[in-house]
Amino acid sequence: MPSSLLWAVDIFGRVYTLSTVGQYWELCKDTQLEFKRVSAVKQCCWGIACDHQVYTYVFSGDVPIRYQEETYENQRWNPVGGFCEKLLPSDRWQWSDVSGLKHQQLDSFTLPSPHWEWESDWYVDENIGGEPTEKGGWTYAIDFPSTYTKDKKWNSCVRRRRWIRYRRYKSRDIWAKIVSHDEPDQLPDPFNDISIGGWEITDEPLGRLSVWAVSLQGRVWFRRGVNSHNPCGTSWIEMVGEMMMVTVGLNNQVRAAGRVQALLPVLRAVSLDKGTQGLNWEGKGLNSALKVTVSTSPVWQTGSATEFCSASTISVWGIGCDDRAIYFRQGVTPSELSGKTWKAIVSGRESDRSQTGSSTSLLSAGCFFTDDIQNQTSAVIQGDADPSSDTELAVPTSPGSALLGAAAKANLEMKPSANANPPAEPQWINIDLKEAQKQPVLSVSSFADTSSLSSLGTFSVAAEDAYGADEHPLWAWVSGGGCLVDLHSPLKWFTPNLGCLSSSVQSLSLSITPAQTAAWRKQIFQQLSERTKRELENFRHYEQAIEQSVWVKTGALQWWRNWKPHKWMDVRVALEQFTGSDGMRDSILFIYYMYHEEKKYIHVFLNEVTIIVEVLNEAKHSFALYTPERTKQRWPIRLAAATEQEMHDWLSLLTMSCCESRRIQGPPSHHAIWSVTCKGDIFVSEPSPELEAGPQLMPCDQMFWRQVGGHLRLIECNSRGVVWGIGYDHTAWVYTGGYGGGFIQGLASSADNIYTQSDVKCVYIYENQRWNPVTGYSSRGLPTDRYMWSDASGLQECTKTNTKPPSPQWSWVSDWYIDFSPTGGTDREGWQYAADFPAPRSCSLLKCKIVTNGPWLEVPPVTLWDISIIPSSDADDEEAVALWAISDKGDVLCRLGVTQQNPAGTSWLHVGTDQPFISISIGAFYQVWAIARDGSAFYRGSVSPNKPAGDCWYHIPSPQKQKLKQVSVGRTSVFVLDKNGNLWYRQGITPSYPQGSTWDHVSNNIRKMSVGPLDQVWVIADKVQGSHSLSCGTVCHRTGVQPLEPKGLSWDYGIGGGWEHITVRGNATEASRLAVPDTAEENLAVSKEGEDEEGKGKTEHSKTPLMVSESQELDRNAVNC
Repeated sequence: MPSSLLWAVDIFGRVYTLSTVGQYWELCKDTQLEFKRVSAVKQCCWGIACDHQVYTYVFSGDVPIRYQEETYENQRWNPVGGFCEKLLPSDRWQWSDVSGLKHQQLDSFTLPSPHWEWESDWYVDENIGGEPTEKGGWTYAIDFPSTYTKDKKWNSCVRRRRWIRYRRYKSRDIWAKIVSHDEPDQLPDPFNDISIGGWEITDEPLGRLSVWAVSLQGRVWFRRGVNSHNPCGTSWIEMVGEMMMVTVGLNNQVRAAGRVQALLPVLRAVSLDKGTQGLNWEGKGLNSALKVTVSTSPVWQTGSATEFCSASTISVWGIGCDDRAIYFRQGVTPSELSGKTWKAIVSGRESDRSQTGSSTSLLSAGCFFTDDIQNQTSAVIQGDADPSSDTELAVPTSPGSALLGAAAKANLEMKPSANANPPAEPQWINIDLKEAQKQPVLSVSSFADTSSLSSLGTFSVAAEDAYGADEHPLWAWVSGGGCLVDLHSPLKWFTPNLGCLSSSVQSLSLSITPAQTAAWRKQIFQQLSERTKRELENFRHYEQAIEQSVWVKTGALQWWRNWKPHKWMDVRVALEQFTGSDGMRDSILFIYYMYHEEKKYIHVFLNEVTIIVEVLNEAKHSFALYTPERTKQRWPIRLAAATEQEMHDWLSLLTMSCCESRRIQGPPSHHAIWSVTCKGDIFVSEPSPELEAGPQLMPCDQMFWRQVGGHLRLIECNSRGVVWGIGYDHTAWVYTGGYGGGFIQGLASSADNIYTQSDVKCVYIYENQRWNPVTGYSSRGLPTDRYMWSDASGLQECTKTNTKPPSPQWSWVSDWYIDFSPTGGTDREGWQYAADFPAPRSCSLLKCKIVTNGPWLEVPPVTLWDISIIPSSDADDEEAVALWAISDKGDVLCRLGVTQQNPAGTSWLHVGTDQPFISISIGAFYQVWAIARDGSAFYRGSVSPNKPAGDCWYHIPSPQKQKLKQVSVGRTSVFVLDKNGNLWYRQGITPSYPQGSTWDHVSNNIRKMSVGPLDQVWVIADKVQGSHSLSCGTVCHRTGVQPLEPKGLSWDYGIGGGWEHITVRGNATEASRLAVPDTAEENLAVSKEGEDEEGKGKTEHSKTPLMVSESQELDRNAVNC
């Protein structure tokens, strides 16, 4: 547990601190000051001295508190004297701020308070954007204002340079007086109460604090500009309302008590530093709030309460009116605001370490037993250092007194319950602060008779009087805003130091025998059992209570904003997860941002999120959230974290919350749809029967995708749960049946069947040269040529020095070397030649590697290029599953011994071919189709379970002037894809003639495709236009596929972009097939012309291409390849 401090003020005005890792109070410096009250946070402490002036105490640290002052010197060029100080009347000031609107001379800067000192004199900043400028630091532009550059050009008419000076805050580890600029001798009004908080205000920068104060006249003041770089703030501004006391929470809540006892004002501040006009106080009656007993006695004091979300507890402190001791309220949580018991802090001062107590102090620090146990031993010393125990502490009081703690100043922030009808206002609980009067502590025997279960007493007032006020402080004020109490780390505050007791007292604790201890435990157990039975009997007629809890996680991320110009901006995010009365969990993600200096937010219900995917980015650790509406727009919510670990923590938490909202857990089903992004991430979706057919078709943009650990290039599956994948390095992997892996840990990941997986990818760049008659081939090209070092397209410059791995998760594993195996071959030096670009060029490559884990096992030793599994079969689990593959060299292979129990199989069977192949697919009834490297199609005849390799290949002519690159076979349909992105359907396939007759064009703009066991067609579209922008790599579903219309009718657009591969080979979830009505935008229009041709015996099927507006810009916000 990190060390934090509890602050307190004694009756003499001296300020003490007590560390959570210590046991003694330490006196603060500047003992000459006397304080009335203090308010502390972890970074600093503010207080009101007895002169009614405000002071702040800032801790020293390794890093100094520095602030940069800057001003700009502006000059204009004239034909006579060149650049000079004479400017035009319409120009900015000679010395101004960066905007030029504010006059800022060097001598106009002064120190804001005596607590600052200049660290250096003014000097010129000779850098612009991280690059050094010429000597003098001047930057040039055409006119004011404009874009400044370090280079002086012929049309540079104005110039400017920046002057910098640093000031340092010097008043650290001492009390620094807060003075007013208008009246340095005194504040706007003598203050009576002060509170500091707001260190977690949404959308505020880190280090920002909120300081509120109340004057003697009841006026409320707010300190502007308090942050980690300016601990004293800038000025006081007066707020509306007349109050008596104020308290500030850690985020957006400020509460105050008015002079009228029937009013407890509440302010929910959206911006505590801006927009102070028009803020209204919301009144609440005291009877519905925390019960506060207001004493008119001069000894009445209050503490403070602070909520620590990280510890999931609320720390409440109080001061007793009679004994002036500090008490800690134990067991206070958001679900149980009243807590369990008060515990006294018995720590001594730092000066008390060398003192020892007399044996008479045993009565005030001993353990108490019932009469039976007390007869066996006279006294026992027992310390209770566990702050989470249920021990009840009786506080010494007198009639009419009260223990006043955090109830009077409670800044408890309660989240609303997750029931169907949440209350409009927070529910307040009455806490009886006079509970100690019921059982006053007078002696050991009287305490034993009334509370035999107690194990810790307090020092009585009479016992402390012998020490005097100088030795044991009597407390007047306490502040726990900067004190973090961890329930799992016991404190030393509640246990008297045994070193201060005499040896005779310590020897008494050693006289307890094991028999006495056993008897004591037995009696306590019996009394607890009897009390439990009694309480259950009295409340048997009550209904069972169901806990409704709210869990919140906040953090700072960056968001790719919606409006132009699109760029990253800092935001605050908060994930609220609540559990309803039915046990269902749901979550909401809030994103708080600034828009034209106004705070706004967007929220996303996680039960509406369809996918959370990591984005391929070289510079940012970013990820995207999709909803059905944002999928239509091609405009997801993009967020970026500062580190990779932080991004993975958010990805894991959000993914788990989405699965909980949809009640999805465990491994994917056998009918799941698998997909792979261009980054290599694997996603899976559980299909609905309404996805393919039914009265109400489910749009595929509403499908929910969850990530599975691992890294692959492509993946194939079938309805019997056999799933294979191929990595970028052509390594084959088989699915083990687990789930999770990668960054998904904990309950969202299976404990077994997760293994380490690695993948290697090649990054290519091209060196381009042009021939000239003088020097021959050289790197000097024409102005219209491509870059001399570029990517494959030649449109983007890529050199060996600026080429980076695809993402931060990758690392280089080789040096640059020349690729001698590109398509078309090379000469001895690796060059390719052509009449004009894209050649002559030479290809260089560099390998990078990623290491992750997931539910995958390697299948050695053959490396593969493509794979296909028979989609469905009615055979039992023991029958072999047909699996065909193509090696990275183009050989056709058949895997033997693949079953549901052994999905990896046993061995490979080579199938002979005349040329290398690049794609293969096996459909129902063992139909095997393949594509050769030259773009031609082949059909394998006589394949059966008894003859798994078939007998011969039948050549199938390709579509006219087209070269094919992929084939996919379903139950009765065969689709192929050519290298130009056109999708073709094979007509005329029958059981007697499985080769078919002709090719029919279906669509264009296709990157990859997959045909399922029900002949359903899914593709990865190359470009899809949304309502906002254009995205590449989008999942699309062919609707209207029926036996009479096997090509389907239209396209339904799903998740994207950034997708590289999809397979629906396992989706055998069959539903009643109904005709899908045509839509005006995408469906087929059956023309009268087509009816005439059908009468002639020839049917002309309409084509529905994926239309793309070429003028539409690519969506940089989408997850593109």
